[in-house]
Amino acid sequence: MRNSTLIIFLIAILICALSVISIFSSTYQRESEAWQNIYQRQLLWIFLGAALFFFLSNINYRRFWDWTYFLYIISLFFLLLVFLLGAVRLGAQRWLRIGWFNFQPSEFAKLCMVIFLARYFSSKDTVSVSLSPEKLGIFRALILPLFFVAIPVGLIIEQPDLGTGLIILFLFISVIYLANIKLRHVLSFVTLILLIMPFAWHFLRDYQKDRLMVFLNPNIDPLGAGYTVIQSKIAIGSGGFFGKGWLSGTQSQLRFLPEAHTDFIFATFSEEWGLLGGIVLLLLYYLLIRQGFLIAQRTRDHFGRLLALGISLMLSMQVIINIAMNMGFAPIVGITLPLMSYGGSSVFVTFIALGILANIDKTRSVF
Repeated sequence: MRNSTLIIFLIAILICALSVISIFSSTYQRESEAWQNIYQRQLLWIFLGAALFFFLSNINYRRFWDWTYFLYIISLFFLLLVFLLGAVRLGAQRWLRIGWFNFQPSEFAKLCMVIFLARYFSSKDTVSVSLSPEKLGIFRALILPLFFVAIPVGLIIEQPDLGTGLIILFLFISVIYLANIKLRHVLSFVTLILLIMPFAWHFLRDYQKDRLMVFLNPNIDPLGAGYTVIQSKIAIGSGGFFGKGWLSGTQSQLRFLPEAHTDFIFATFSEEWGLLGGIVLLLLYYLLIRQGFLIAQRTRDHFGRLLALGISLMLSMQVIINIAMNMGFAPIVGITLPLMSYGGSSVFVTFIALGILANIDKTRSVF
């Protein structure tokens, strides 16, 4: 086992351990047996995710080059299936019920789009010069890949899952920049997005508009749309430097904080472990994501480099947006905190992504 594989795995397991104790703390006082067993289900997701990590870390990442379009079609199939058979939870239709497991296709689609973009903007092998991204015209550099990205993004936003859709869009902008596409094409696209944003307001659902308004001023609806972010900020602030201690949080355990085990688990963790605990958690994420960027820097394969950068950016965006959301620095968009938030789909996809990262570093010497 290479050092990078062991480092990635150990950091991931440490974050998962913090996840389990936080989920247990936020749910153990619930009377329902389903709530009391929720941390056990998270342990199961982590165990299976770890198995996926080691499985993927031993599969040559170059195989994803051949599987790219198959994965793309499968992700679209699952996204479309959500509208026909999807389960509705909290007003959103994002999950497919597969036996005892609720599968969220948008999580899978997010990773598939990273693989798709890495393939599109890289040559078939390290000696091929058939594709030089910096020489591509605007159609092949921007319009054509945007078409392929827009289809899953549109389906995801329609579920509705605005947060995941925006992450894929941000990943697209990041990858076209990292792929050395002509800077004027990148700037033109970003300018177009900025010009469209005011008109996009009219296409948002009412609850999404409310979330944006309470982001600017949570007190305009303190018992409605602004309630969650207010309680989250109270939980984080009340933790102080050392926190209230495990099982001693009030906002989460007394049910003031909604979704304390999923989207707002950072607030739950910070209330009990304080600023010190929050810094430790952020340090773990920094060390994990840093491994991804170091792997990208070491590999000589263009596809592997873009894939490692895409995965690292995907995790970075999720961490930044979720924590900013918990602290009131970003609108509430339903982004989970990787390896911390409860949910099998998120845990599985994150471990798969980390397994691919580990294999890129393991295989890089071949190219």
